Amino acid sequence: MPITSLSPSRAADFKRCPLLYRYRVIDRLPEPPSAAAMRGRLVHAVLQELFGLPHRERRQQTAQSLVPDAYQALRQQDGRLDELFLDGSLTEDSFIAEARALIEAYFTLEDPSRLTAAGLELLVEAQLPGGPLLRGYIDRLEIAPASGQLRIADYKTGRIPRPAYQSEALFQLHFYALAVSLTRGRIPHQVLLLYLGSPAKLAAAPTPADLERTQLKIEFIWRDIQQMVEAQDFPARQGPLCPWCSFQAFCPRFGGTLEPFPLDAASEPPQDPPAPQDP
Repeated sequence: MPITSLSPSRAADFKRCPLLYRYRVIDRLPEPPSAAAMRGRLVHAVLQELFGLPHRERRQQTAQSLVPDAYQALRQQDGRLDELFLDGSLTEDSFIAEARALIEAYFTLEDPSRLTAAGLELLVEAQLPGGPLLRGYIDRLEIAPASGQLRIADYKTGRIPRPAYQSEALFQLHFYALAVSLTRGRIPHQVLLLYLGSPAKLAAAPTPADLERTQLKIEFIWRDIQQMVEAQDFPARQGPLCPWCSFQAFCPRFGGTLEPFPLDAASEPPQDPPAPQDP
């Protein structure tokens, strides 16, 4: 079965480094747990549960009270969480305290008691004609009762990128907007990224021209992926995030040994996890 789907995170991987994309999607090499990713999953779980409560109960105190149970649930879901504390450089207390600080920061960006979500951690799939199946998880989808306008909100537990590096974030925004417009027949009125680590917002009001450009970019990415699969050659591309890459031992740029191209490279990659893994 050929690779048929593409998500914003995997598209970003490919643009950053084709070899990174290959190791994550085709080889599916294991990666060590990331404190930032695990913390992001915890914060997302709390905010998702918060929006399941009545509007009047969506206060910061309530959100903070959800942290202990959400933390224990994450431990049960992913045993790698405990590995973060083995060398003593990070403690459970500091990990939870950092998550609580991000939740506190969230309340400086918006008032959840005034918002109504039509979908939480919503899987959106849309087939591009002659291209990939677009797949992504949306943290929150809102539909205005009177106008029917759509708004997509996505939480990021990292810091907002500097203006020179915001093009990747805008690509993700438009990727989501394109998928939603294909499934619902309407272009979202707004797509919003909430950076809890700053805290700050990054918003876009997508236009038809924006979505046309985004679809064209996706088609170019998809063409390149298919060509590299056929050639069994995904080159490494060095960049500023390389020092944090989990695959340096298998990367020629760092003197590593390139893994043999897998025989089952045409198999379907797994779905992305619902919770984003922020750097």
